[in-house]
Amino acid sequence: MKKILAMLLVLTLAATMFTLPALADTTIKVMLWDRGDAPAGGTVENSKMTTWINEQIAPLGIQVEFVSTPRSGSDDKLVTWMAGGSAPDVIFTYGQGTFLSFALQGGLVDLAPSIAKLGEGNNIETYVGDVMNMGNIDGKQYALLSKRGAANPRHTAYIRQDWLDELGLPMPTTKEELIDTLYKFKEAKPDCIPWAMNGRLDTEKTYLNFVGSYVNFADEKDQYKYSEGYIVMHDGALEGIKVLNKLYNDGIIGQGFAADTTEDLFKSAVASGNVGFVLDDNTRIFDYMDALNCENGEQVRTTFVPVSCFTMEDGTIRNPFEYAYGMYVMVPVTSESKVDAVVTYLNWLCDPKVAENIAYTPEHTNDENGIAIPFTGDELNAMGYKTTLDDFNILNKHFTWTEERTGVIIGYQGANKFETYDWFALLYDTIQVGFFRYPTMPMAPEVESEKGDSIKADMIKYVYRLISCPTAQFDSLEAELRANLINAGLQEIIDARDAYYTSVVGE
Repeated sequence: MKKILAMLLVLTLAATMFTLPALADTTIKVMLWDRGDAPAGGTVENSKMTTWINEQIAPLGIQVEFVSTPRSGSDDKLVTWMAGGSAPDVIFTYGQGTFLSFALQGGLVDLAPSIAKLGEGNNIETYVGDVMNMGNIDGKQYALLSKRGAANPRHTAYIRQDWLDELGLPMPTTKEELIDTLYKFKEAKPDCIPWAMNGRLDTEKTYLNFVGSYVNFADEKDQYKYSEGYIVMHDGALEGIKVLNKLYNDGIIGQGFAADTTEDLFKSAVASGNVGFVLDDNTRIFDYMDALNCENGEQVRTTFVPVSCFTMEDGTIRNPFEYAYGMYVMVPVTSESKVDAVVTYLNWLCDPKVAENIAYTPEHTNDENGIAIPFTGDELNAMGYKTTLDDFNILNKHFTWTEERTGVIIGYQGANKFETYDWFALLYDTIQVGFFRYPTMPMAPEVESEKGDSIKADMIKYVYRLISCPTAQFDSLEAELRANLINAGLQEIIDARDAYYTSVVGE
């Protein structure tokens, strides 16, 4: 009898933790990024992973229909969906302004009651609970936040080690040395692109660390007011943009980059071996390294290596890192009737073993240290998987090995054959220099929620246009563009951020 009662208790607890009532035959629609990486014979919405997910959650009375949207411009698609009442049941964004706009306009469901039904010790609270505060407004949980794995910088610079060796040049350690090196690249290789950029309008990755190195923050409030994208409006930033303008007009930065909004030309130039330096997402360089370093699947040369050289006025480096949280995962109010099913699905996703199987495939193995061994993109494609599987793993990316140096290095290397363990160790050590995180707040001023996303996109255009304009037109164009930004609400936002910080933290 005791054994039977114990079994019943276990079953009751399992039901409380992992299911919610009235979920029979519920189909939920879940947003999915399309990066053009569908497997041969499949689509991003229908692949081996989508089949596996639905097989696993069928006992919970749930099925998932994935709804794809291109990664670039996905926030614009979200706004269109929400305005038309046609958004999937699960949506997500990295943009705090986008989240707050939806939440404050009554467009999102409070997830807290459904999470409470899961019971104590549920996966959501256990594995992502420490970052959930960023999605909480006045006690209502309008979003769950994805928890990142290894701490990574927002952007990382890479330079061609083989070109340095060929020309007998040292590794640059300051931005002045970097600029000198880029001119020498151009002199020795007239047809090369010393510094490649692209014109994507949803990220400042190709210039932000460089421009930011010209800015000196007065205090934490100053850091908050001008955190990341807004830094180009801070005193000093304009000097950095002027330097980039000179580099562009001298042919050091790739010509016409601002028109490359899909970054196709950028990718082609880097992969062809004609680029000397890039500033990009932390590990995006991996996408090109097989083509650059390998022959017949084996490494035969070293090309790009990480470099840390964006020194500030005092000689130090400020290297902005990602926050511990990532995406805001939300349920639109039009899906309120399905919120229990959605939360059950999200709770299932947070289970570390589930997250690992999604991120690395159910077929993956682990090394002697328990670290998951990933498949290469080609292997994933041949197996029938979308190559960026983390697009399904939208909540818990924090595995035990992401907290240790060796684990992170091995995680970087994975199945990649384009470089050695020592190269990935160099990457780890290089990106630790100048570790910095901007201060955050769970809320933002109302004016930023209303206008922030469009202003940020306009600031990116502002920088691109200034970099690529004729030098003689720089000052007049800058004045015109700045006036347009101010008229659109930029100064209102910065002033409101100042006042909001003071209201929360004090002077």
